[in-house]
Amino acid sequence: MVTKKTTIKKAPVKTAPKKVAAKKAPVKKTVVEKAPKKNVVLSGTSLKVSVYDASGKEVRSIELPSYIFDLPKNDTLVYQVVTAMEANARTPIAHTKTRGEVRGGGKKPWQQKGTGRARHGSIRSPIWRGGGVTFGPRNEKDYSQKINKKMRAKALAIVLSEKFKKGRILFIDTPAFTEPKTKEAKSTLIALSSVKGFEELATRRNNAALIALGEKNVNVKKSFANIGSVSVGESRDLNPTDVLNHRYLVITNPEAALEALTARMAPKSKSEVVSEKK
Repeated sequence: MVTKKTTIKKAPVKTAPKKVAAKKAPVKKTVVEKAPKKNVVLSGTSLKVSVYDASGKEVRSIELPSYIFDLPKNDTLVYQVVTAMEANARTPIAHTKTRGEVRGGGKKPWQQKGTGRARHGSIRSPIWRGGGVTFGPRNEKDYSQKINKKMRAKALAIVLSEKFKKGRILFIDTPAFTEPKTKEAKSTLIALSSVKGFEELATRRNNAALIALGEKNVNVKKSFANIGSVSVGESRDLNPTDVLNHRYLVITNPEAALEALTARMAPKSKSEVVSEKK
């Protein structure tokens, strides 16, 4: 008997219609103009500031170059320069002796074998009391670091800019001291403390002010020498460490001081740079 095979037809699977993605509208690209870099300052721009006399009265105003007193912050550069300056000023004092420098210990304390004790060759070994020191501090160690001239000048300009923006730089005419007198110097500080923002100039105990002389003046320097909260120096010797260590900066004879600072920090043209290299 022959059996017929029955085949079952599968029902067609219905597929959902494909979704057509909607076309997005084209996005217009907006071109944003880049702002000029802050550290690129034109040498022609300047700032106006008042100049006072020794009695604290405003007498005139002068213009300050922006490339010295209007630079943006750069803490990394200032930290690098100040750290290097402090390392260069460091004088190593701590000093230890090695086992070869300690007096004595030339004889072997006991024979190598047979005593039952640990073997030793010298009583000045680092593991003995009174012996030498291993890897101790040595006063011949050199901590000095190289500071590039441009880095030092740029760090000073940044520190002066920050001090100026906080209103802690005072420009005055050179006090007319006929002879060194601490009393006159103290009265000058009291008079200048009447200027707005410099109220602590005469009352602050430590590191109140750094007086930067535009030119050498022995009478002024000796007059302020007995006042512990004030330090005196010349504008040509200004450095970031001294400026940061004092709250206020008092600059005398501003014209001469700016001339000295400009000689160190003025931006040079390409022709000047090429001539220097030659």
